[in-house]
Amino acid sequence: MEGFNVDAFKAFSDSWALVTAGTEGDFNTMTIGWGGLGTLWSRPAATVYVKKNRYTHGFMEKNDYFTVSFFPPAYKKALGYLGSHSGRDGDKVAASGLTPVYLDKAVTFAEASVTLLCRKMYTHTMDVAAVPADVAEAYYATEPPHTMFVGEVIEVIR
Repeated sequence: MEGFNVDAFKAFSDSWALVTAGTEGDFNTMTIGWGGLGTLWSRPAATVYVKKNRYTHGFMEKNDYFTVSFFPPAYKKALGYLGSHSGRDGDKVAASGLTPVYLDKAVTFAEASVTLLCRKMYTHTMDVAAVPADVAEAYYATEPPHTMFVGEVIEVIR
């Protein structure tokens, strides 16, 4: 991951990102504000969280690869659109103005400043009973818990 320098504590919360899974003919993306970058099992790793009721969740489950794409600030409006509309309801990517780029194993976007190509290596659905009560009330009182997807970062694309 040489040359990939980012404040891991702010990469997702301040800048947001897109997590994308699927193939050229069948993919979905969504904006994420939660995530982590680090090391797991001596491998560079990216961790993202997707609720089971999100359209992207099914794509994350059935595909072995996903991307995490970061964008310059000028694309915040497009990421806001992608985070507030569902791919179930139409072609939100076209409406966002972003340009899909089809990789061998996944999808990213031409406008991304950095994309992490990840091979899924672990998933786990959060146990709401094991999270702090205030978190459970704020995030899971009316919606399902997140699934944590951990991917080995196999390529950094600039």
